Amino acid sequence: MSEAASKKRLGRGLAALLGDVETEDAAVERAHSQRRLPVEFLRGNPRNPRRNFNEDDLADLVASVKEKGIVQPIVVRPVDDSGRSYEIIAGERRWRAAQRAGLHEVPVVVLDVTDREALELAIIENVQRSDLNAIEEALGYERLTEEFSYSQAELAKVIGKSRSHVANTMRLLRLPEVVRTYVLDGKLTAGHARTLITRDDAEDLAKQIVDGNLSVREAELMTQAASDRPKKPAKAKPEKDADTRALEKSLTDAIGLNVVIDHRGEAGGSVQIRYKTLEQLDEISARLRG
Repeated sequence: MSEAASKKRLGRGLAALLGDVETEDAAVERAHSQRRLPVEFLRGNPRNPRRNFNEDDLADLVASVKEKGIVQPIVVRPVDDSGRSYEIIAGERRWRAAQRAGLHEVPVVVLDVTDREALELAIIENVQRSDLNAIEEALGYERLTEEFSYSQAELAKVIGKSRSHVANTMRLLRLPEVVRTYVLDGKLTAGHARTLITRDDAEDLAKQIVDGNLSVREAELMTQAASDRPKKPAKAKPEKDADTRALEKSLTDAIGLNVVIDHRGEAGGSVQIRYKTLEQLDEISARLRG
């Protein structure tokens, strides 16, 4: 099956498996793949894009499961031929709730899919259900584009979002790690985070937003005000002495690559060797290894 056909098939499969209850039941009946399995036969997916499971939401789901059971089957795939080991593709939160509710068995839909298809289904299912926060969603998109060569346009079509939504979500990955953690922890929304994408002082502004419990609009105004403040002039670097410049030239001539020496007196310093190609990097590595 071609890559394009595979992506198209996955989109149709999700519409059946992960749509409204009636459509899903019809798809399951046609596939004859629904069954019940002991909860201990299932295991989480280490590549699941969803990393955070809100305890309050999970507690609500546990209460619902105790009252009504698992209404929607968990989508799994076999790990081996034993019939006793299955990896969850979609529905890990339901599985966790079932364990806390004391259920011994859960309804499942068993799919025979590859690693690639399992990851695609996991990401797309979570996105369609809005179960991911913005950073998890962005990481999922990035993984699909990098590992499986999705273009943003193809990805947008499969998950049912606009191309601009995909592009703007992926831009959040440019944020510093501290700001991304705020979003993962629910301290900042995607709207807050977008106001900080182009800021060099994103970490400081993010902390002010969190500490002040600012709305997105208030964050936008604060960011704009920070942009309007005059920037402090950068400190001029001290001019290098003649001996340092001569040594840089000597080393540059010797290895054929640009060498920069940053000498800081008694504090030591650093030597940088700049390369432009992987071949030059290989040559540097070979020389350093001696």
